[in-house]
Amino acid sequence: MTVAARGLGEDVVVDGGRGELVLMWAGFPLLGAGLGTGLTALSGWIAGLPWFPFQGLFELLDGWPDELSYPIGAGVGLLGGLFVALVAVRERLTVTVGHRTVRLHRDGHGRDVARADVAGVFVDGEALVLLDSAGGELAREKSDLDTERLRAAFTRQGWPWTGQDPHRDAYRRWVEGLPDLPPGADALLRARQRALDGGHDAETRELHGELARLGVVVRDERKRQYWRLVPRQPSR
Repeated sequence: MTVAARGLGEDVVVDGGRGELVLMWAGFPLLGAGLGTGLTALSGWIAGLPWFPFQGLFELLDGWPDELSYPIGAGVGLLGGLFVALVAVRERLTVTVGHRTVRLHRDGHGRDVARADVAGVFVDGEALVLLDSAGGELAREKSDLDTERLRAAFTRQGWPWTGQDPHRDAYRRWVEGLPDLPPGADALLRARQRALDGGHDAETRELHGELARLGVVVRDERKRQYWRLVPRQPSR
């Protein structure tokens, strides 16, 4: 996927660019319409498969004349493609990097992170991560933005790009009942695992934040959770 980086005054914006929007708003609906047309052509065969979903719809399409069934099938696919495009556009991450703050914008909502609070920036798999000086996560945003574009934007503005997680060796695989977790963390990790397995991204992110408040940092690999504790700061 092509990712664009462009300067706006003193800021650098990294996003998917206009090409990505064209792909989403034009490509997905066209693909959906094509898929709908193809399924309409196979509606008679599909209607005979008892395990296939939406049997009633395919039986109707098979019983209607072609001049009616094909436009309806293509129209349903087109609407499905538009819905997928809407979800994809809402999930796009835009990163605006300035000298003093970075803005992370998604789904009509943005959050600012101050440069003074950030001790490290890197990409972990498909996530952009910002760490504080104690090793806690200030932000972990899922993204398909190009790593090199992000590195160039942050380093251009003087941010501490580390390239990789400096605490990576501290992570441990989560299994239920570990004794070293803070009180309540194991229950949150169980709930988060269920959300992760079910593909409930919003709940997964919410529980990630709840764990962070307990001093537990979590990263995922193939729906497996790995955790570490935020190092305690020495008392002054």
